[in-house]
Amino acid sequence: MDELYAINVAKSEFRDCFNFSNTSRLLAIADPELVNFSDGQACEFGASGLASLKARLENLFERCTAKLEVIVIEIRLQGNVAYDYGWHDLTLTPKGGGQPMRRRDRYVDIWRRNKEGEWKLWMYMDNRDVADAFQPEQAVPLEA
Repeated sequence: MDELYAINVAKSEFRDCFNFSNTSRLLAIADPELVNFSDGQACEFGASGLASLKARLENLFERCTAKLEVIVIEIRLQGNVAYDYGWHDLTLTPKGGGQPMRRRDRYVDIWRRNKEGEWKLWMYMDNRDVADAFQPEQAVPLEA
């Protein structure tokens, strides 16, 4: 399989984890040594980080329906390591009623190919996207 295509498939699985409220799909693409630097969360590493991520996602999917749109700017391949970056546009609709909440984050993913040749999410970092302070007319509302 073309390596660029393989990363796109894995990124689609990441998106589908949210859109189908399926935590196991995300854990299936995660490297056992995942480093997670999600905005507003404690840093997470390896098995304990995966367990924490699983619990957090299960809690989220229990409370909300998620709709994730991924905008990939670029994917770069360098041997057994690849990275992509772009935006995640996430809308969370409370299952108990209430207004949907929208959040747009910038992200960087670092992938590594394991011994079986599969690309796994090795490092994840995101933070809230903000408007350019020098061009306020381009500001996009991030939350409903």
